[in-house]
Amino acid sequence: MNIAFSPCPNDTFVFHAWTHGLIEGAPELDVTYADIDITNNWAAQSQGPEVMKISYAALPWVLSDYKLLSCGGALGRGCGPLVLTQNSEREAPNPFSLSGKRVAVPSERSTAYLLFRLWAAKHVPGGVGEIIVMPFHEIMPAVRDGQIDAGLVIHEARFTYPTYGLSMLTDLGSWWESDTGLPIPLGAIIAKRSLDTDAITEWIRASVKYAWAHPAESRSYIMMHAQELSPDVAESHIDLYVNEFTADLGEDGYAAITALLGRAAEEGLVPSFDLSLLR
Repeated sequence: MNIAFSPCPNDTFVFHAWTHGLIEGAPELDVTYADIDITNNWAAQSQGPEVMKISYAALPWVLSDYKLLSCGGALGRGCGPLVLTQNSEREAPNPFSLSGKRVAVPSERSTAYLLFRLWAAKHVPGGVGEIIVMPFHEIMPAVRDGQIDAGLVIHEARFTYPTYGLSMLTDLGSWWESDTGLPIPLGAIIAKRSLDTDAITEWIRASVKYAWAHPAESRSYIMMHAQELSPDVAESHIDLYVNEFTADLGEDGYAAITALLGRAAEEGLVPSFDLSLLR
């Protein structure tokens, strides 16, 4: 079976057991490690692998061909995207400073960018200027070096941005949680509807449970793909993004996804779609 997910620690932690043949009855996996901007586009063009990790924000474009699975993804609290700017000791962070400015984002169809657009519509008078898509690991250096005015970052950047001399303008996860009371839907696992999605869901859930039961077994695999992260940062990353919603979305998880995509559709930020396809 073909699968694509990122080399980030939460994904390699979740899929370690399945990729290493440790899940009884599960087929062998042919893994492609790909940035989420790539998988978002693959899914939209129906050209990607049979199973993929994509942004929840990309779901409206793919639900006719792919089914959202109820486990394996990234959704939680206190784990939202950040908007970063150059560190300035003279000025307090101010959303007004983004008006007309150049902002880098990790994907135009990422949950991070969707949250940013919803937030900016309320907090940035006149809107931001140019939006530039770049791989997320290039964003903080670009902000630091003045190539862009601000950057929208995800994942381990929550822990490492001070080392680049950057300041947090806003935490979009905190904004979303205070605005809705719901967790933040970030990354979704999808599978082609032509497959046995119930079986795939159970294989992924078994892989998650194996990872929790045997955390030491996956460490070398995680660090091999961890893009030069330290072991402590990789562990913090896993602790933040692998949680009860990874094992099962549950009613709160589905409510969060419906709220995000329903609001985005109402505001014309994503195509309108049948919300019942999320189940």
